[in-house]
Amino acid sequence: MNHSISVKRHQPCIKDKTNTSQARNKGFGWSSSNWSGYAIRGKKGAYHRISGEWHVPFVKPSARSTYSSAWIGIDGFGNSNLIQTGTGHTFENGKAHYYAWWEILPAFETIIPLPVSPGDSMQASIIKISRTKWCITLRNLTRKWIFRTHQCYTGPQSSAEWILEAPKVSGRITALARVSQVPFNRCRINGKRAKLTPAQGGIMLQNKITIAIPSCPSACGDAFTVRRIYRHKRPSPYMSSSVRSRSIPRHRPH
Repeated sequence: MNHSISVKRHQPCIKDKTNTSQARNKGFGWSSSNWSGYAIRGKKGAYHRISGEWHVPFVKPSARSTYSSAWIGIDGFGNSNLIQTGTGHTFENGKAHYYAWWEILPAFETIIPLPVSPGDSMQASIIKISRTKWCITLRNLTRKWIFRTHQCYTGPQSSAEWILEAPKVSGRITALARVSQVPFNRCRINGKRAKLTPAQGGIMLQNKITIAIPSCPSACGDAFTVRRIYRHKRPSPYMSSSVRSRSIPRHRPH
């Protein structure tokens, strides 16, 4: 673990109910101060398997420390539980940092001590294998490594997500890093295409300013891109997705 990186804790979705109209005006269903992407909700026990792929974004320099994480997870949207795995991309102490992690709230993230670089193709899955036992798997398809851990988790399994997040550091939600766009592909839930709809998408607002927004899902409903927004740019509603529904190229062997 790089000890110059701050310890982070990811959070359930903090909905910004006062600005829900902004999300709806852009064609999406919810707004948040720490999440942007897609989240689906169901009854208790609805979700027992999630998977997805994404590309690690590039981090641009900033005048202060900034943070971001891309991940998949179960729970956290409408409840306080969450099991997740993903990549972190931060700018701290004048330098960009990239790393992999997994986390089960309320614990802090656990760093995966394997290399991650911007542009890497990642593949993740979280699968329930018994009443309380889950398997978390993260692969770096570019660098040909795989990490797997079995953990106990007893959350309600009532939501599932593919998210770009501004995590919490020192008890506060951080400023979102200046990242390049983050394409998510092959979004699956319970082994099937997620069939995402714009109403399940959410934008991120900080200080009442939209700073991250997803594209509409692909035609197959299993791919989209989250784009970081800057103040001099106005996001257009219903952006067409630049992500195709085909999978990220895989490198053999894993």
